[in-house]
Amino acid sequence: MQLILATHNKHKIKEIADVIKHPQIEVKSLLDYEVELPPETGATFIENAVVKARTVYKFLLTYQRTPPLLPRRAGIEPSHQWILADDSGLIVDALDGRPGVYSSRYSGEPVDYARNNKKLLGELAGVPKEKRTAHFICSMILIDPNGKEYEIEGRVSGRIADKESGAGGFGYDPIFYLPDRNCTIAELPLSEKSKISHRGLAAKKALEIMVKTVNGSL
Repeated sequence: MQLILATHNKHKIKEIADVIKHPQIEVKSLLDYEVELPPETGATFIENAVVKARTVYKFLLTYQRTPPLLPRRAGIEPSHQWILADDSGLIVDALDGRPGVYSSRYSGEPVDYARNNKKLLGELAGVPKEKRTAHFICSMILIDPNGKEYEIEGRVSGRIADKESGAGGFGYDPIFYLPDRNCTIAELPLSEKSKISHRGLAAKKALEIMVKTVNGSL
């Protein structure tokens, strides 16, 4: 079967694919298929994830009716295709939950991770360590070949560091400090990040659902 990730973001694709490894699952993304996603206008992460997932699912239904729109891939039929969409972001308690659903474009368009980090650190200047608590949240929608939807969430808590540290990861990873590991997420190898990150935890749940469904356990 094939899992299509409803994203063009190479960082997300790599993180999710690093978790969803199974001999029966071929992971693809919108880098492989020409699907235009709508703007992220939802008030919550899950609302944005739903819109992305349903957009791709509807595209596949169109393909079933008119096959030339989407090339067949190595024996993969539409009836074997799953869709996985996510929306994620950073919740900072001292900022009343900001940047939230605006995490990727917090400092404006186009998306600039370094500029986002600089803005966030500036807003937290002078805020003591104990009040810099934050949470990474990843909401996912998994759609099976029959259109059944599964809602998934992954969450990791930590705090915002005083400055950037680490060259790995992307987004807010260089300033998201993990007290139990004494480092930022950006200082972790990708293999370690996948085990504890919000996106990694959510992707693991998605994999479990797919495997159980295929094995007839659901």
